[in-house]
Amino acid sequence: MSPNPPSPPRAEKRPSVHSLHGRERQDPYAWLRDDNWQEVMRRPEVLRQDVRAHLEAENAFIEAVMADTQDLQQALFEELKGRIKQDDSSVPAPDGAWAYYQRFETGGEHPVICRRPREGGAEQVLYDANAAAKRESYFKLAGVEHSPDHARLVTAVDVKGSEYFTAEIRELQSGETLPDRLENTDGHLVWGNDGRTLYYTVLDDNHRPWRVYRHRLGTDPAEDALIYEEKDPGFFVGLGKTESHRFVVIQAHDHTTAEAWLVDADDPEAEARLVAARERDVEYHVAHHGERLIVLTNADGAEDFKLAEAPLEAPGRENWRDLVPHEAGRLIISLLVFAQYLVRLERVDGLPRLVVDDLGSGESHAIAFEEAAYSLAIVPGYEFETRTLRFVYSSLTTPARTYDYDMATRDRELLKEQEVPSGHDPAGYRAERLLAKSHDGAEVPVSLFYRKDTPLDGSAPLLLYGYGSYGMTIPAAFSTNRFSLVDRGFVYAIAHIRGGMDKGYAWYRHGKLMEKKNTFLDFIAAAEHLIEAGYSRMGEIAIHGGSAGGMLVGATVNLRPELFKAVVAEVPFVDVLTTMCDKELPLTPPEWPEWGNPLESVEAYDYIASYSPYDNIEAKAYPHILATGGLTDPRVTYWEPAKWVARLRELKTDDNLLLLKTYMEAGHGGSAGRFEKLHEVALVYAFLLKVFGKAQESETSFG
Repeated sequence: MSPNPPSPPRAEKRPSVHSLHGRERQDPYAWLRDDNWQEVMRRPEVLRQDVRAHLEAENAFIEAVMADTQDLQQALFEELKGRIKQDDSSVPAPDGAWAYYQRFETGGEHPVICRRPREGGAEQVLYDANAAAKRESYFKLAGVEHSPDHARLVTAVDVKGSEYFTAEIRELQSGETLPDRLENTDGHLVWGNDGRTLYYTVLDDNHRPWRVYRHRLGTDPAEDALIYEEKDPGFFVGLGKTESHRFVVIQAHDHTTAEAWLVDADDPEAEARLVAARERDVEYHVAHHGERLIVLTNADGAEDFKLAEAPLEAPGRENWRDLVPHEAGRLIISLLVFAQYLVRLERVDGLPRLVVDDLGSGESHAIAFEEAAYSLAIVPGYEFETRTLRFVYSSLTTPARTYDYDMATRDRELLKEQEVPSGHDPAGYRAERLLAKSHDGAEVPVSLFYRKDTPLDGSAPLLLYGYGSYGMTIPAAFSTNRFSLVDRGFVYAIAHIRGGMDKGYAWYRHGKLMEKKNTFLDFIAAAEHLIEAGYSRMGEIAIHGGSAGGMLVGATVNLRPELFKAVVAEVPFVDVLTTMCDKELPLTPPEWPEWGNPLESVEAYDYIASYSPYDNIEAKAYPHILATGGLTDPRVTYWEPAKWVARLRELKTDDNLLLLKTYMEAGHGGSAGRFEKLHEVALVYAFLLKVFGKAQESETSFG
């Protein structure tokens, strides 16, 4: 630590009171929310000056405090960068006469979108995102889709980090960019089968995707036909296409209820057709096969989901018939439909598996894997009439491997293994899976990863990562970044806590709404078990979470600060009660099924108030804390971490570091470039090494 650290900025306290249900809450830092936030998302320069001054003061403070780690941060950056293959490329995906892929150039931050003839031939560069990004301080490419006739490419770009995307279309033969610009999209774009019709979603004034439009090339976008409008502000709208290419799929959903509409992709004038009317707490997703739809759903009490089929001409709920019945404990995560095969990605006993069903013979088989813990991902292709399934496998110690699997012969071909240019020997590391008993007896899986020569006597620093919301599962997947800590003696742990679906849908259900505190108590139980098992010691654990995972670490550190040495909270959702009471914010109405609606329910209000990190800060000692935010973040608005840090600074009784870094030209995901992002990782790791007293040691050993 610096012997004479600068004085931290202290936010002014301005009286502000929230009143609801006869409850009053003092919120002296509410002024950090600029009422003009919608415009700030589009034009960050209009941020109110007093708010900007405070955020910049915090940024100056962290820069001063971390100045002694500048060399370390640079060394970490180079080290992180050295594990990335600079001239990498994806495995080409065949589509008719062409094979499409993206590649990176040495030093390039963004991908180059390419194709080459399927049978071999010269590469064609379709879009160079590096060239497009040169004139922008922030650049993110999304929604890259070539037309079914291979004549055009549509791209969607965000240049503010606010997730407002602008779509442009170019002719691939001439390279000409057409005048058809589609503004205010969320990056979801789907071609009609004629190659001249585009379907796209747009955002409302509160940044919610709510409408689907149809655009015909060469026409004024202002005259585009409205295909679907979502009237309920609690629902988002998504857009996709069936693997058969027959239908464009419009999906309206919140976190527990879904509704699908189909648009005939062959008919540029077709209207949207409802599959089955939404029913509260019934989720379903549809795929098309012949004269039927295949439905992935939790209907009829199928908590871990089942597959049903329905006639295409009468797809209503009353006509659903079980195809793969529900089996408790077997969570069906997703499905991919081919002309002759159906593939299910499932999770059983906390581990993923792939199951292939032959639609002709009715035979079914699972694809086997050897490691005790691993990650699987299906890679959807462009072709329906194929027997080739592409998937990616990795583990905590095994780099990502891309395979093509012949569903008929059951042979697999390794197409690519992730290269680590600076070197990686899986034999030098060990991965484990433990079970920690939570407060109510539930067994919480914990994945561990460390070097084989790391002492396991409690003396090694330990980083515990968690998320635990929205049913999201944190996979036991390979990450090159983690080695910068693990190679410096850290034990890296992931707690698979309730609120995710790591152990099935019930694992999620028991970690949301009025059972949300199970998420935090599971995380604490994981930390305590790691201490009891000798992997760490009291007060020597760092915890890390982002977004809703930032809420996790914020709530946990209020409950048991003495367990931890450091907290990293990236874009943390920490002002939960205030946000859930503000129905104008982008995510609030769709989030009520996850957290509860405190506007309508006093029980939900009181329960959220009892754990909301910002509202439960006390005058006591806290660990070292680093929080980050993004000025144009529409998911967790910048003022949440800013308010949280301000109140912590006011009330905490210790002299530990409390740092806030707000990225003034980025949103929820931070920097978009593949190398730019590594500077943010280097800052987090330098902070951890500093507070664990290993910064100087790291410079000496790894410099």
